[in-house]
Amino acid sequence: MSTPESRPAPSLTGAQRRHLRGLAHAIRPIVFVGEGGLSDAVVGALNEALDQHELVKVRLRQPPDKKAAAEELARRSASALCGVVGHTVVLYRPNPEEPRIELPRKG
Repeated sequence: MSTPESRPAPSLTGAQRRHLRGLAHAIRPIVFVGEGGLSDAVVGALNEALDQHELVKVRLRQPPDKKAAAEELARRSASALCGVVGHTVVLYRPNPEEPRIELPRKG
């Protein structure tokens, strides 16, 4: 099994990101980033959540720059950043063996 760092982040179209944000609307944040920031433990928890759920919401607690924090989370987890709404980040990474979320076709 490959590690998340060895996989490329998925490349998504605008329509696919919009679709994933719509799916994420009904889910609650699973990973929380506290005052300690983006620690290795937070990234490990995010990777586990992405392996199990593919689509994950992350709640940030008063980051100095939420867009930069969201991009860093996406980079460190090899996931696609679908959007930032308030202090909540939506990330997507398909399961390499058994993808569960079907995306709209590119094009």
